[in-house]
Amino acid sequence: MNAVDTSDTPGTSGTSDTTSRTAPSLRRPLRAELLRGVGPWAGTAVAVTIWVAMYSKAPQWQGRWTETTDLLRVVGLLLCGPIAVAVGCWQGGRERRRGTDELWMSFPRTRLRQALHALAPAALWPPAGYLVGASGCLLATWPYASGPPPFVSLIAADAVALAALGVLGFVAGRLIPWRLAAPVLAAVTYIGLAFPAYTQWDIRWLDPATDHTYRWDQPVWWFGPASAVWTGGLAAAALLAYAARRRVLALLPLVLAVAAAVPIALTGEAVWRPDPEAARLVCDNSDDGTPQVCVTAVDRKLLPATSAALAGTNAKLRGIPGAPSRWVDGRSHGPEEVGLLSPAYLAVRGRLPDPAYYANWAVGALLHADCGQTEFEGPGGKGASAVHSAVRQWLAPHPSSAPSWPETVAHLKRLEAMNAEQGRAYLTRYLAADRCRADKVPIP
Repeated sequence: MNAVDTSDTPGTSGTSDTTSRTAPSLRRPLRAELLRGVGPWAGTAVAVTIWVAMYSKAPQWQGRWTETTDLLRVVGLLLCGPIAVAVGCWQGGRERRRGTDELWMSFPRTRLRQALHALAPAALWPPAGYLVGASGCLLATWPYASGPPPFVSLIAADAVALAALGVLGFVAGRLIPWRLAAPVLAAVTYIGLAFPAYTQWDIRWLDPATDHTYRWDQPVWWFGPASAVWTGGLAAAALLAYAARRRVLALLPLVLAVAAAVPIALTGEAVWRPDPEAARLVCDNSDDGTPQVCVTAVDRKLLPATSAALAGTNAKLRGIPGAPSRWVDGRSHGPEEVGLLSPAYLAVRGRLPDPAYYANWAVGALLHADCGQTEFEGPGGKGASAVHSAVRQWLAPHPSSAPSWPETVAHLKRLEAMNAEQGRAYLTRYLAADRCRADKVPIP
């Protein structure tokens, strides 16, 4: 019996061959769009821009997840948003510049499908570059940061915002027949993203480039997803209004965008809420009578370095009446506590590059805790100031605080010449005195 040839029979291998040939034919143009032209350069430019901008501010963010995420938002949108818009605009005007727009429209594809293929580089490469740049920054923060994890939902929302800017730029490029449209739109985008940060309007949080700097906050759970729907919905509405056969379809993403924007605008600053875990105090195990050193949980990896910086000063304060019971990161919480400058402000990659400076600053806060910014007036004021400067340098020596007044130098020499018992006796009298009154400050 002869085999039956079914290659031309409907529903058999002939259809399979057609389908198998069609799928690659659909993927091939998209692959070509993504791998050629301006797309890869745009993604590389975004990643490099993020790395260069973030590297220049590494001491500011490379110790806290919150500050890493916050600065990434500003850099990623404020600097890279104009890149995404310019790339989209340039891509949108490509056929017009080549004089092939009529030929392109003659292809047997819908206008929306053609637009999706053409805008793919502008919509995909900038967010891809942002995610690569952000991942590198998060990896650089990981060995040193503590506290709550990074705000991944906001990073994802920022990537969506960059894609949306690319789409909006593409639509503008299709509609504006001007070669300078791309740089002009980039400048307008920069101004539009930067301006809300200088206002106090609640609606400024609709701008993904708005900076938030309070390290003990976290965003409400829906802020990231709502921001993504807001920016993505606007871009989808603009694209459908331009390219869809039924432009009424643009109303659906527009409605979704407005629905996501309303709770953000109404909530305002409250989209960021205090995080008790981040603000929780973490202290060293000081049980020998020296003051405890306490930092907040977001900086707990800096606690050993902070304790080491204050070790020499604490040794002199051990058991002294009137000495603080704790050094506390931020504002003090009781009469026997002294507020510390947050170590993260001076730390570089998990360490304090100048521990002596940090200790000297802490002693300055201790000696002036009762007086604030009071200036000594009248007779004896200069002499009391000389004593304060000498005691500060004695407790925490640092070259930048070395005394220059002859009277201060004399006081410091007498303090350094005291034995341990004499030093403790003088320090007890000094801390017990009313240091806001010049005539009550004991002379060494």
